[in-house]
Amino acid sequence: MKKIILGDNIVKAFGEGAKKHHVLNGVSVAINEGEFVAIMGPSGSGKSTLMFALSGMDSIDTGKVSFDGMDLSLLSEQKLADIRRTKMGFVFQQPTLLKNLNILDNILLPSLRDNRKSIDKITKKARALMKKVGIDELEKRDITQISGGQLQRAGICRALISNPKIIFGDEPTGALNSKSAQEIMDIITEINAEGTAVLLVTHDPKIAARTDRILFMCDGKIVDEVHFNRLTDTNIEDKMEKILEEMRKIGI
Repeated sequence: MKKIILGDNIVKAFGEGAKKHHVLNGVSVAINEGEFVAIMGPSGSGKSTLMFALSGMDSIDTGKVSFDGMDLSLLSEQKLADIRRTKMGFVFQQPTLLKNLNILDNILLPSLRDNRKSIDKITKKARALMKKVGIDELEKRDITQISGGQLQRAGICRALISNPKIIFGDEPTGALNSKSAQEIMDIITEINAEGTAVLLVTHDPKIAARTDRILFMCDGKIVDEVHFNRLTDTNIEDKMEKILEEMRKIGI
């Protein structure tokens, strides 16, 4: 299976001198096309920093990150921004939508730079995505007029508008109630089943149990992995027990 992301011996530190703190300590990881992966670990273990490094949102001190065969360290900031906009999608705990735009325009915004000559086509796609996630009747609302779960659905539509190869999620259900979280994970799971790779940072074992593989981090390193077979490992309770056992091992 083709690897869409390769991280080799990634090192990232903050601060200087005696106050220098290594957040990533020689992390190596690979994400395959179409894979569904979660990152778990205690607070400060480097989960989000690793995700930001793998997506090119944050630079690294040493090591190498490749996306779709391209070494991210060799690319200009503009080229990195272009790749994130056209080949990656991002879903955060708090959707970063603009208050002065309605929901439809917020979803369209990332793609307008590349699709000015096909605005009708991209608008049709945005509306199809909104219908897919159940917010097609909200396109004219502004972001203060819909719920947190609906905002997250809009954020997912915006992440998908450019047909990304991978979706990155940083605690995408962390601000939602259990019902909304379940609904958002159903959408993300369906997106993955259609062929888009997904990499999630989460603290919730119920969320992690929906994935194919979990990377467990501690002190800036990947200390263990758990693999699931999506065809045979269908019992969520069994998955949860494996996850909770690993969490106990590393003190989460």
